[in-house]
Amino acid sequence: MKKKIILSSLTLVVIGSLAFKSVKNDFFEIAKQIEIFTNLYKEINMNYVDEVSPSELMNTAITAMLADLDPYTVYWNEQQVIEGRIRNQGDYAGIGAHIESYADKILIKSLEKNSPADKANLKIGDEIIKIDDINISEYSEDAGQLLQGETGSEVEITFTRNGQKQSTVLEREKHEKNAVIFHQLLEDKSGYIVLDQFTKTASAEVIKAFKELKREGATQIILDLRNNPGGLLSEAINITNIFVDKGTTIVTTKSVIEKYNKTYVTQNKALDTEIPLVVLINHKSASASEIVSGSLQDLDRAVVIGGRSFGKGLVQRPKKLNYGTQAKITISRYYTPSGRSIQALDYVDGVAVRKSEDSYQKFKTRNGREVFSGGGILPDILIENESTNALTEELEKNNLIFGFANQYFSKNDELDISEMNNDKLFDNFKSFVDKNDFSFESETEKELQKLKDIAEKENIYQKVNKDFEALKNQINKAEETLFDQSQPQLELSLTKEIIKRYVYNEGVFDYLINNGKSISKAKEVLNDQKAYQKILE
Repeated sequence: MKKKIILSSLTLVVIGSLAFKSVKNDFFEIAKQIEIFTNLYKEINMNYVDEVSPSELMNTAITAMLADLDPYTVYWNEQQVIEGRIRNQGDYAGIGAHIESYADKILIKSLEKNSPADKANLKIGDEIIKIDDINISEYSEDAGQLLQGETGSEVEITFTRNGQKQSTVLEREKHEKNAVIFHQLLEDKSGYIVLDQFTKTASAEVIKAFKELKREGATQIILDLRNNPGGLLSEAINITNIFVDKGTTIVTTKSVIEKYNKTYVTQNKALDTEIPLVVLINHKSASASEIVSGSLQDLDRAVVIGGRSFGKGLVQRPKKLNYGTQAKITISRYYTPSGRSIQALDYVDGVAVRKSEDSYQKFKTRNGREVFSGGGILPDILIENESTNALTEELEKNNLIFGFANQYFSKNDELDISEMNNDKLFDNFKSFVDKNDFSFESETEKELQKLKDIAEKENIYQKVNKDFEALKNQINKAEETLFDQSQPQLELSLTKEIIKRYVYNEGVFDYLINNGKSISKAKEVLNDQKAYQKILE
């Protein structure tokens, strides 16, 4: 009886919320499908031959339903909602390490200087296997949350480094994560600002850094949005507002639901509408980063340099559900001032399909320059090593760049900058990859295998097998040369990962200022005003 009451209440709540969604929805069909699902859920829980967990069964159903949509439409349980709130506030007690959780360990991916983890001599690459008396391999929840707690509280960590087990005790510290993680006046009077993410304090931090750099004598600005995954739309608009007049349209959102169709304009007086500006992006610059770079490009207010951006033009909004849970739902697409969408992927039954360049639409900036929709933000000046491809992404996904940097660090007590970003380092990395039995299969190769399977089922493969094998050999040869073609991107990634282990992120930025191709090109453009204006005109 209790279960029936809960299910009935659930049905009423869901139907009630859906009733106001949109006239496009068929209310009867929604109610019908929910009733069918409710009855099925009840019957399985009451009659299935083995004992089932109602919550796990429901989570499976929710996961399966959302799998047919885009990857940004997600469900958060109560604990995840709390964790998300902490992350957005950027204010919590932890150990000062960026981690990646696995079933049996927590991998330390980066460290903040003078953080509890740093003071305890933890290193990037250490594998945490136990927190206090809890073994990670036996913990079913997100073990990374065990590292957080009250300010001043202690936590004992057991970890392995190079196969050796060690332990240490840390005192958690209140952590205020900065959005601007680096800023500096360069020798040519360029003010260099690195924005890591669009948190609620992002615009305030950029404004503070901007004003400080101008007081120090900055006559031009480089805003670095590389590897910035995005964040709050409002902060993207506020940051753009630093450089463009009040009342300027920055982004519009369009949806099948009328109330989500909005135009966002700058609300404040600009700090400086004349100062020469370069924005740096790469393949990991997404969402809010693309709004800033795309709008400044469309308005001909900045020269964009680097690699093509990620291409996320979808807008999500959190919706509160019962019992402290939430759903983050894609409600609309956003468009830059020229009217272009930067969304690079379509989602068909949950499968991501990249838009082809043939489908890109042409738009015009304020000065009449051509820009295109459908493939992220294409920089005004492309830098080779800021681009990416399937091979480099697969190497990153398999932690091979990360693992090579760990190996280098374990064998070298001191950092030798002269060894960075060169052929010797690259050759050593190739040997490391070979020893780790890395196998790369391109999408082309996967599609060829599918075609072969179809041909075999239709009994025509024997007639064309020589052509198939010849094509396969050509693809394999192309994949082998892809490694060498990717050398510029891989060298940059390897160099940054290695430097980070010795001198933290600050050392990486110091290196990029002196050796980075994107920053070098930015300074070159900014210091040649005729070239700068020619690009924008």
